[in-house]
Amino acid sequence: MSLVKFKRRPWGNLVDSDFFETDDFFNGGSLLEKISEPAMNVKETDDNFEVELAAPGYEKKDFEVNIDNGCLNISAESSNSKEEDKGNYSRKEFSYSSFAKSLRLPDSVTEDEVKATYKDGVLKFKLAKKEEAKKHTPKKVKIS
Repeated sequence: MSLVKFKRRPWGNLVDSDFFETDDFFNGGSLLEKISEPAMNVKETDDNFEVELAAPGYEKKDFEVNIDNGCLNISAESSNSKEEDKGNYSRKEFSYSSFAKSLRLPDSVTEDEVKATYKDGVLKFKLAKKEEAKKHTPKKVKIS
């Protein structure tokens, strides 16, 4: 058995259009600015945690990242606008997008050794583990 997300339409199936999906229109889709959180992957290795955040359309300068009280706080804000005046018409376009995300860091993370990179729409973090939290291979003890 699988679970399927159900979207209830208050008006039933009465409204349909060839120009846009009604679900998208009323839930912030193609005609309205979409508000969403970026997808995130977290991977643990022996020495660190690796976090990847999908945030296409932003530039490095759009991000603000800080660590406060054991939380990694990530936020981004971007806006663009265009204006065009020609003859008997003018066109103005603008877009705005933002998100904020906070991750509670485990006690095993060294906060001074958090590194971040942004490339090809992916914000990556490398969170180094404290030496005592790293997995060590057991040492064999020779019995004499």
